[in-house]
Amino acid sequence: MFHIGPYHIEKQVVLAPMAGVTDRPFRQLCRQQGAGLVVSEMVTSDTSLWHSRKSQTRLNHSGEAEPRSVQIAGGDPFMMAEAARMNVERGAQIIDINMGCPAKKVCKKAAGSALLRDEQLVADILGAVTAAVDVPVTLKIRTGWSPDQRNGVRIARIAEENGIAALAVHGRTRACAYKGEAEYDTIAAIVDAVTIPVIANGDIDSPMKAREVLQRTGAQAVMVGRAAQGRPWIFREITHFLTTGETLQPPTADEVRSILLAHLRELHHFYGDFMGARIARKHVGWYLKTLAGSEDFRQTFNHIENAQEQYASVQNFFEQLITKEDKAA
Repeated sequence: MFHIGPYHIEKQVVLAPMAGVTDRPFRQLCRQQGAGLVVSEMVTSDTSLWHSRKSQTRLNHSGEAEPRSVQIAGGDPFMMAEAARMNVERGAQIIDINMGCPAKKVCKKAAGSALLRDEQLVADILGAVTAAVDVPVTLKIRTGWSPDQRNGVRIARIAEENGIAALAVHGRTRACAYKGEAEYDTIAAIVDAVTIPVIANGDIDSPMKAREVLQRTGAQAVMVGRAAQGRPWIFREITHFLTTGETLQPPTADEVRSILLAHLRELHHFYGDFMGARIARKHVGWYLKTLAGSEDFRQTFNHIENAQEQYASVQNFFEQLITKEDKAA
């Protein structure tokens, strides 16, 4: 449906990079479930910190489907260029620059969406990174720094002038964080202002919303973040709806069980039993929060330290759930 450099992205739905969420197991799962492109968790441009356990897992892309997109964050053009080069050496095929994260700890370091206040620095960073690597460079931004400083269109033009291959835009400003509703008029204005592909992001939580945002903005694709937590099948639902106009049936409890157990296995394998079991807790909570009667189980699950016990407990929970559904039917 659209191109990022030499890469043809066939599906109009992209997984948003989310720190602490879009690790390799989750990216692979979302790709399997119909995402056209997945983007890694944010990696710091300070390469001296890459020896930490957290950075090592974030830099691990072995076995991933192409194209492999890696997001970097920082506020120094030289460091960003060096981080881009080193990620390409490690197998990155697309470098994504974070100028959209509203987190205080990121913005305090003059990175993420804090950069939107300094348009010259934006140009310097983008120019340095695109000159440093021979792979496509993409950019994630917000519509501006604050509602009275919506400079997203100017930033988008700067991005295109500096060789950015595609642009993802979250429909909120830095000051809005995740509060209120996303606005799409600025995204539509950005689409009109540039010729590179634009990916619309913000509050896209259903196939119908995805189509509405595409129609309102003229964007080439949508980006889904929080709505995919515990619901990775949203990508196939959106892809199917955009392609056929038909709504897919939600997954059965048996299918959710299969997806969740496969996800658990990958988490335990990727992080090891101890860390895998801890990281699995939030994912299991997201999967189960919409299921009636899951609250007690979720509280119990959060105290399980052992990977095998986690797996068995989820298996048992779903067996009981499916038995109840069969009796009700």
